[in-house]
Amino acid sequence: MSFREFGLRAELLRAVDTQGYTDPTPVQSEAIPAILDERDVLAGAQTGTGKTAAFALPILQLLSDGHSRRTPRVLVLAPTRELAAQVGDSFQIYGRNLSLRTTIVFGGVGIQPQIDKLRRGIDVLVATPGRLLDLAGRKVADLSQVEILVLDEADRMLDMGFIHDIKRIMRLLPRERQNLLFSATYPDSVQDLANSLLHNPVQIQIARRNTAAESVTQIVHHVARDQKRALLSHLIQTEDWSQVLVFTRTKHGANRLAKQLVSDGIEAEAIHGNKSQSARTRALTGFKAGRVRALIATDIASRGIDIDQLPHVVNFDLPNIPEDYVHRIGRTGRAGSEGTARSLVSTEEGQFLRDIERLLRKDIPVQDVDFPRRSSPADRPQSANQRHSRQPQGNRSGGGRSGGGSRSGGGGRSGGSTGSRTSGAASQAGRPQRRRPQPQR
Repeated sequence: MSFREFGLRAELLRAVDTQGYTDPTPVQSEAIPAILDERDVLAGAQTGTGKTAAFALPILQLLSDGHSRRTPRVLVLAPTRELAAQVGDSFQIYGRNLSLRTTIVFGGVGIQPQIDKLRRGIDVLVATPGRLLDLAGRKVADLSQVEILVLDEADRMLDMGFIHDIKRIMRLLPRERQNLLFSATYPDSVQDLANSLLHNPVQIQIARRNTAAESVTQIVHHVARDQKRALLSHLIQTEDWSQVLVFTRTKHGANRLAKQLVSDGIEAEAIHGNKSQSARTRALTGFKAGRVRALIATDIASRGIDIDQLPHVVNFDLPNIPEDYVHRIGRTGRAGSEGTARSLVSTEEGQFLRDIERLLRKDIPVQDVDFPRRSSPADRPQSANQRHSRQPQGNRSGGGRSGGGSRSGGGGRSGGSTGSRTSGAASQAGRPQRRRPQPQR
């Protein structure tokens, strides 16, 4: 099948050709005809499968057959600024030969330029929920004429606590409209939203629910927590990685790791919600251009990072929500290319690993790596006063070798090669608490 068989306008086909696309991906083959038939769609598709074009191309086709208005005819909701920007760019690229106007609105930047664009009239509005409600509250975002609603990465929006914002936005839309919901994973919350939003939808499932792309090679390295930085630097330098996306659990951890890698001679930048939009854009641009070798990101900031043939993803910290693992490693192995996703797993993260493997319904292979161990504060000489003031502590694990931990009951893995087993109570005390990401306006 080719894009020409969908009956798309010549202007859209030229834009597709310019992008170098020849054959539609599986999600495009199923979604484009359904959307052109004006059906509601529930699509399960991982990142990197071409899902943005799967809804952008048919939407532009439908819009081009109608008449422009001053108020938006299409609303696309995205969880983060980066994803909103990427989706908006796709609409502009595919619709470059059409007389249609696309505007992107999100928080973290000045609101007045967005107000000015809305007042001039638009056809497609791509927005994050918080900023959209702000604009609607100012009476400058009129959603009463929306014909098509798209929820992109719905699972992430719900993870970030946007369900109440979504419900408020629904009340501003006309009851009769076409609804499209795209999600990489299918937790119960997404299914509940789909049941309340969609009417007799065409259901598209490109891969088994809650699975990682087969083009991604997954590897676990067991390593003591205080040796993760040393192992990461070793992998980047000895394997000559030119581009790696590294995930941390916290913004502070992203900043700290970026500085540490720079001190190791590795060009690195951090990207997260506390960074200004200009700083995030600058870091992402440098990473895409090859000036930044390692981009350190939190889960929220990583959405919308769309890089063809990104070879490496590293989970410096395992996510505390298993579905986030699928999203993270979906940044590599995109559009038919192959990639590698490595996870640096400390003893404290054993339960997180077991939860991820339960979601994937398989064990992730473990690989040992010999690397130079960095001295920790506990290894450095202490003064007599320091020795007397400290309380006795148990043996530390984590020599200069990652991996090798034996598998504990229930399919999990124990930590470093010299680490001892802890009791259930101690494991619970040392385990990071599960927290949902905070909504980003």
